[in-house]
Amino acid sequence: MNWFVRLLTSSLGRKLIMSLTGLFLITFLLVHLGGNLQLLNNDEGKSFNLYAKMMTTNPIIKITSYGLYFFILLHAVQGLLIWNKNRVATGTKYAVKKKSPGTTWASNNMALLGTIVLVFLGIHMGDFWFAMKYQTWPDAEAGRELIKYTLDDGTISEAKNLYGKVNWSFSQAWIVIVYLVSMIGLGFHLWHGFESAFQTLGLNHKKYTPFIRLVGKIYSVLIPALFALIPIMYFLGMRFPDWLVFHFI
Repeated sequence: MNWFVRLLTSSLGRKLIMSLTGLFLITFLLVHLGGNLQLLNNDEGKSFNLYAKMMTTNPIIKITSYGLYFFILLHAVQGLLIWNKNRVATGTKYAVKKKSPGTTWASNNMALLGTIVLVFLGIHMGDFWFAMKYQTWPDAEAGRELIKYTLDDGTISEAKNLYGKVNWSFSQAWIVIVYLVSMIGLGFHLWHGFESAFQTLGLNHKKYTPFIRLVGKIYSVLIPALFALIPIMYFLGMRFPDWLVFHFI
């Protein structure tokens, strides 16, 4: 057991943890995006509210969500520990660290980008999860309203109107701006982190690495852009046309 503890607390172990948790969070982003895109369906929130109900009532998903919170914190803590160790080793602050040959701005500012994403997650959780549970503002109260929906099999399902809370939040310019800035930070973070995770795990090959690099670049641009599209379209009062209906569940 001691060797395992030493591995996890070593420089290599921390990088392995960063890579594994990073790949897990990259996968989660796809799932989360699939659910959030339902906000753009022109169905007055039905598909999104039913999705949100599933995510908050399914016991397996609820247990997984606790693991997700743990991995987010673990990823952030390990990243900061690696950044601090590198800073101490070089004797310079991260912001003025000299750029090494072959590195990018994103790779030299991963701690800053990660901090932006972490702060955004705090705002995001506070604006929705905390507001839905504890706040008494009008928009939060609207989010607790129960709405009855008729499902495809004819049964009736009640779900909280989280769509109403989202609709109110994305009508606020400052919230939309915070989301856009955060998605830019996420994109840059993924730009370096995607490929770096595979390299740390030793998954390098002259035949496959260029493909992994290409997928990483596409992912780091496309996924944050789709997340950013949601608050922009809400702020502008736009939705998917009826012929482009997307149902996650």
